[in-house]
Amino acid sequence: MHHVKIGLISLGCPKNLVDSQNLLTLLMKERYQISSSYEDADVVVVNTCGFIESAVEESLETIGEALNYCNNVVVTGCLGPRRDLILSTYPQVKAITGPHSAKAVVDEIKKIVSVAVNAPCIHVPKGGVLLTPNHYAYLKISEGCSHKCSFCIIPKLRGPLESFDAEQIIETAKAYVERGVKELIVVAQDTSAYGMDVKYKPFMDYERGDLYALTRELGKLGVWQRVHYSYPYLHVEKLVEQMAEGLVLPYMDIPMQHVSQNVLRLMKRPGSQAGHLDMIKRYRSICPDLTIRSTFIVGFPGETEQDFEELLEFIEEAKLDRVGCFTYSPVFGADANELPNQVDEEVKLERLDRFMLLQQKISTEKLAKKVSTVQDVIIDEIREEGLVGRTKGDAPEIDGVVYVNNESNKSIKVGDIVKVCITASDEYDLEGDAI
Repeated sequence: MHHVKIGLISLGCPKNLVDSQNLLTLLMKERYQISSSYEDADVVVVNTCGFIESAVEESLETIGEALNYCNNVVVTGCLGPRRDLILSTYPQVKAITGPHSAKAVVDEIKKIVSVAVNAPCIHVPKGGVLLTPNHYAYLKISEGCSHKCSFCIIPKLRGPLESFDAEQIIETAKAYVERGVKELIVVAQDTSAYGMDVKYKPFMDYERGDLYALTRELGKLGVWQRVHYSYPYLHVEKLVEQMAEGLVLPYMDIPMQHVSQNVLRLMKRPGSQAGHLDMIKRYRSICPDLTIRSTFIVGFPGETEQDFEELLEFIEEAKLDRVGCFTYSPVFGADANELPNQVDEEVKLERLDRFMLLQQKISTEKLAKKVSTVQDVIIDEIREEGLVGRTKGDAPEIDGVVYVNNESNKSIKVGDIVKVCITASDEYDLEGDAI
């Protein structure tokens, strides 16, 4: 019997990866086999990213590569709404759906190739397929976003905020933990808005069904819980209080984007330099061990040298632990494309260099202070020369790592959380000895 095999390529962010996991779970329930290569796949699905132009280019290249090996290619994900672009580049694509549309993808695949009536059932693990290593998992709690940031098209691609059922999220998390997951990474376009769209509908014994009720319940599972993408609402202070309690990892991911009021106004974002500094001071007073991560855009239309200098002043004073920075690039369909005073590419790159040099110096100084401390480290990889892991202040594939010398305990496995005495540091990573 010929088993119908589906290949899948997942591009973009962790939220897109969760969509890919849901799609594979649904396909397996429909008795489709999953292929790990192009060559023997009857259909290849490309789950695209379409947020910035470099991601659009990567998505288009990946679609072309898939078509070189397979005649039946289905495109889904954030590039899906740009149907005309996809079909003008690759008219032979068999079907296109938008993001977060697993059922629609399966329906399109059924039109192309169907599973035999007597095809064997496929075991689907409890909680569904995971595309991460076995010891950590992304837990997506909502879809979409209701903000109107001028540089972003997420609301146009994925719609307004739609919070998922809390009890279902908790059941999925429990299933992951039963399977050996040691770190749950809570993700959404706007995690701190969870429940807002349904007026914080009560669940279980919680009268107010917000993020903090959800994280309190997830905190009972006894594993690391890390929260990403916290929009700087005033009520996010409650999350920091839970970090001080030990319910949530002391890791705050707040994409601030900028601090100049001029640029923030053009971005349609809240905040100010003084406001952000005050927020950071409050958070650190509540939870002294807090690691703060943020992302910023330089070269936004209308950003003056004075605006940029204000951002550098903030970075110097705030001394954030983890920082990502991007030059502004036009996003198809974003309101910011129409703004006057676009910044020259050379100026953008020069500002990026100045920004990153300053942050590199700050990061080097902050990590040097960890030398001689003992850190809890989750092990991600075992190499011949030693172990590679992360502290509570490091998210996978985003932040730094800890290189662990392991002479004392050869039984350490991937996913174990071990005590490590830090012996050395550089700009982004640490080194230490397993205790």
